[in-house]
Amino acid sequence: MQVFGATEQAGHERILFAQDHESGLKAIIAVHSTVLGPALGGTRFYPYDREEDALADVLRLSRAMTRKNAAAGLEHGGGKGVIIGDPRTRKSERLLRAYGRVIESLGGDYVTAEDVGTTIADMEVIGRETRHVTGTARDIGGSGDPSPTTALGLVAAMRGTARFLWGSADLSCRHMAIQGVGKVGGAFARLLAAAGARLTIADVNERAVATLADELGADIADPGAIHAVDCDVFAPCALGGALNSETVPELRCAAVLGSANNQLADDGLAADLAARDILYVPDFIVNAGGVINLAEEIGRQYQPERAEGHVEAIEASVTDLLARARETGATPLDEAIALADRRIREAGPLPAAAS
Repeated sequence: MQVFGATEQAGHERILFAQDHESGLKAIIAVHSTVLGPALGGTRFYPYDREEDALADVLRLSRAMTRKNAAAGLEHGGGKGVIIGDPRTRKSERLLRAYGRVIESLGGDYVTAEDVGTTIADMEVIGRETRHVTGTARDIGGSGDPSPTTALGLVAAMRGTARFLWGSADLSCRHMAIQGVGKVGGAFARLLAAAGARLTIADVNERAVATLADELGADIADPGAIHAVDCDVFAPCALGGALNSETVPELRCAAVLGSANNQLADDGLAADLAARDILYVPDFIVNAGGVINLAEEIGRQYQPERAEGHVEAIEASVTDLLARARETGATPLDEAIALADRRIREAGPLPAAAS
């Protein structure tokens, strides 16, 4: 495998492969950019079929974190970590502490947090070996689970999108189809239901989706077919790649807006969506609530009210982004990438190292 110069790795500052034989740790940390500050991004614990899949995932996710953090106005670059294995059977204190030492070896260039397969409790264990961790429990001064604020940001983005499309931020009677109702998707569904929206939901966890549907009075769809439900907004809130060459032609919605990272299997699909008059609101803009919340914890006392105020500002950010895209004729994705790139460019070159 080509290590330097591969297209997938272009632009990454550092890619660290780490293992610990005694605990079974196999991990990859990708630091995409530290131009705006230490790279901030969660650690995913997942049973990848191949090591190459884990590498591809961490590279895509870390690059997306650079865009997300820059577009959100955070003083952080983008990074991501993945631990290879099934968290239900492989996770242990020894493994997490070994991973914490790997993070510490990066000297502060990477700050981690929870993600798929990791928890607040895991962050506390990792934090025994490194200071460079966020998203710890609120009872010890941390910001806690970022899922509620991610969902809060999604609703803010939905209001901005509704105002752009229909002239009103009122979500009552709008039909939302949510793919994935885990921690973020479930919280999102509850907030939308409280706002009066009609819901169709899907998840691979049949028991969880049935319980939530009963709670909210939502309809249930098959996880593999919910993208084709006739609705106002399709919300991918599971793993990435929900929008691909097979699913995009089957969409029957006015907009796509959800929490999943890397929703587009290929960025070129943004133009395909625009050609079908479907508004794609970029994932790294609308799902930034969680990382905004996490950043509020770093280097100062965490204040929930301040964090939520910054998350609510996503509504105005989305409205402005969509208006710019309409004026320029570009896709919202192109405008969002330009916004992130402009902020990084204006930050200037990295300072020279002290001699």
